[in-house]
Amino acid sequence: MRQGGEGGPLLLLLHGLGATAEVWNGWVPLLADAWPGRWVAPDLPGHGRSEKLPAYTFEGLAAAVAPLVETGRTVVFGHSLGGVVGLALPPVRAVVGLGIKVEWSADDLHRARALAERPPVWFATREEAAARYLRVSGLAGLLDAEDPSVDQGLVERDGQWGLAMDAAAFGVGAPDMAGLLAATDATVVLARGANDPMNTDDQLARLAASTVTLPGLGHNAHVEDPAACLELLRPFG
Repeated sequence: MRQGGEGGPLLLLLHGLGATAEVWNGWVPLLADAWPGRWVAPDLPGHGRSEKLPAYTFEGLAAAVAPLVETGRTVVFGHSLGGVVGLALPPVRAVVGLGIKVEWSADDLHRARALAERPPVWFATREEAAARYLRVSGLAGLLDAEDPSVDQGLVERDGQWGLAMDAAAFGVGAPDMAGLLAATDATVVLARGANDPMNTDDQLARLAASTVTLPGLGHNAHVEDPAACLELLRPFG
């Protein structure tokens, strides 16, 4: 878990499926000026150095993260899966959900289940495993395989390399966005990069939340342009 700052409010940074808390590295030099309080960035269960769960549900992931929440003083910035987990948390002040896939087809769910059921793949070299980690996390082309932050997503066993992620996490399924939004008292902002293939402006507009589109950015806008994403937090800092 990464953390810094002091005082309140608390900013809870939640990464997306397949990634780790290291995706917030680009935010660290900016947070001292951009956020007035403490910030925390954990590895979600089944990712990085966090423990696995017996089964993956949004509620189960939120329960694992909930001890970090300071009731009424916490603002969540969550990417993709992390944004959904933020919506499922106990009372928080605000949730900015970036890049959430809000509509799922039967084919989407079938592919996710197939990934969840695949046995672990082991590679002879770190380079091969790093390339797979970058593909799985959607960070290919944004981070170099030699970037030290990639190591958080890898494990070595008996001279072989694999992903730290528990593949079963792919089986978490589709979020009930309407239900989550209806159940939360938090102020919610749903954001997307204009070039994100995982969602559309029309899909977000159909939900009961404020929406923002970030020009020129893709699914991992928080990695591409941390400063632009931090601007979304300005009303809550």
